[in-house]
Amino acid sequence: MNMIERKVRYFPNYGAQNTDQVIEIVKNRATEGDVRTVVVASTSGETGVKFLRELGDIAAVVVVSHEKMNPTHKQRITELGGIALDTTHLPLHTPGMDPIREAFRTLGQGFKVAVEVILIASDKGEVAVYEDVIGVGGTGRGEDTAILARATPTQDAFGSDETKKLEIREILAMPLKKKWW
Repeated sequence: MNMIERKVRYFPNYGAQNTDQVIEIVKNRATEGDVRTVVVASTSGETGVKFLRELGDIAAVVVVSHEKMNPTHKQRITELGGIALDTTHLPLHTPGMDPIREAFRTLGQGFKVAVEVILIASDKGEVAVYEDVIGVGGTGRGEDTAILARATPTQDAFGSDETKKLEIREILAMPLKKKWW
């Protein structure tokens, strides 16, 4: 029987204190060579810069913020070869998406965010759609969750075409304790 065995890292608590470990986990997974893109949530852009410093030579890095990024961090992301997307839409916060958003939150706020930044980067055409990417999100500040998923535009993510649906392929890291907003 064929099987793939992977290690999942669980943090006792959510939050920014996990960011450096998440960077290392994502870096280790990206060096396996089968994933070309990492999509990182970073409101100010600071965490995005940290990821680019560690991953810039290993994978393409797309940094996503639903707010306006700090201009210095945004410029640094670009200088390091990344893509900075700010003032983006939040596809899981649109009408009709409440049950889906809340279902993802059962796995943690960072999990919901990791999925959402993949949808955003796909909607914006900044990742190769239907290819596997790593999505990274956090709870509040910093990063505490990393997943590997098929990059899918929001319009296809929950549609009827099975070849285009969002698929979470791996959980790389997540916190055991959840924060409910």
